[in-house]
Amino acid sequence: MTANWAVFVAAEPEFAATVEKRFGAFTHHVLATLRKDGSPRTTGLEVRFLDGELWLGMMPGSLKALDLRRDPRFALQANPGPGTDTHGGDVRVSGRAVEVTDAGVKGAYSKEVEPPEPFHLFRTGITEVVRTYVEDEKYLVVQIWTPGAPVRTLKRT
Repeated sequence: MTANWAVFVAAEPEFAATVEKRFGAFTHHVLATLRKDGSPRTTGLEVRFLDGELWLGMMPGSLKALDLRRDPRFALQANPGPGTDTHGGDVRVSGRAVEVTDAGVKGAYSKEVEPPEPFHLFRTGITEVVRTYVEDEKYLVVQIWTPGAPVRTLKRT
């Protein structure tokens, strides 16, 4: 089961705002895709939250775009930033990415984002959002959201 970003925002607005803030803190993040042989590939990526969607834009012919065309599964990790303080926690989003070829949709995205042309554009279907952070310098807290379920929170000492 997947959901677009708007579904996550509607279900868990505070959690979603925290995730967007973490992604907004830095421009470049880490995308994991699957190569032809099934091994992981990690690459840098910029992301956008627009019109209730989490968008992934890429250079034409990039290996990550070719990976997603072949196998849409991905994991995306927000840039943790410098040092060891992640300012809001470690945030990861997993799901499936579907390439958008509709000229109208790509045109609206281009008007808003102004990416270098040409480009690949992928709309994401979210399967999981995870935030890991330290609370009171004592607990490791893990929040997990999946479509159709409330947030689960795990605490470890």
